[in-house]
Amino acid sequence: MSIEVKNLFKYYGDQAAVKDISFNVNKGEIVGFLGPNGAGKSTTMKVITGYIPASGGSVKVCGMPVSVDSLNTRQVIGYLPENNPLYLDMYVKEYLAFVAKIYKVKNVKERVAEMIHLVGLEVEQKKKIGALSKGYRQRVGLAQAIIHDPEVLILDEPTSGLDPNQLAEIRGLIKTIGKEKTVMLSTHIMQEVEAICDRIVIINKGEIVADDTAADLQLDELLQTVYVEFEGEVSKSHLKKIAAVSKLEQVGNGWLLESKEKEDLRKEISRFAQNNNLLILTLRKEEKSLEEVFKSLTNK
Repeated sequence: MSIEVKNLFKYYGDQAAVKDISFNVNKGEIVGFLGPNGAGKSTTMKVITGYIPASGGSVKVCGMPVSVDSLNTRQVIGYLPENNPLYLDMYVKEYLAFVAKIYKVKNVKERVAEMIHLVGLEVEQKKKIGALSKGYRQRVGLAQAIIHDPEVLILDEPTSGLDPNQLAEIRGLIKTIGKEKTVMLSTHIMQEVEAICDRIVIINKGEIVADDTAADLQLDELLQTVYVEFEGEVSKSHLKKIAAVSKLEQVGNGWLLESKEKEDLRKEISRFAQNNNLLILTLRKEEKSLEEVFKSLTNK
């Protein structure tokens, strides 16, 4: 297990930012850590990286307990904070060499060159960081986070403020890095989560409200919606006879039926059609978008 969070609490004064949360991240996984602003995402990540202490519970990274003075865990963690603090007056190569020396990396010159190639900074490597675009600064941030070859990578809003081209490039880079490392990333961009994450953990008001794959989260919602189209006309009053249906709405030539029951609504519709000698032309389960699932879970 690369990351183990167990019964974690974090208080700021009397206010609980994180309330008794537990989750694990396995080796080689890319996990999306989602939640609305103020939900406790950044606080949790700061505790995992040893940047701030926990108020209760335990956190282990690669089997080692995390604390603010633990150099052992910091050696195996790469961290890109949300605000990506960089020394703007330093040159790209100079800054990466500086970080490499802090981590006591061997063959600093070769490692810096390797990182510059990996994150695509060749064209900009001789510039000062302050002269770089937001996208290239994020690349520098990623390079410093992985220059010491950590086993675990923690990324807090790594694509915030990037244009569509930069988004695609950084996503691709994270996915490439994720093939060899454990990655935990925070983001508000649902397409990003669907594109690169193996699993999703959603936090709301300091508590975990979901922990699953994107596909299963979209299917496991309590409310299921099915679209059905019959050959010939079927009245609304007739469809109301399907016991499992809680709501129905006509859409074009078909109907959207909702149910709060656990049994697949399509089975009920099929039985209804058979009993009433109706031919079904279209029958499909409508999946909620990840954004809809997120809103449902975090607005409760």
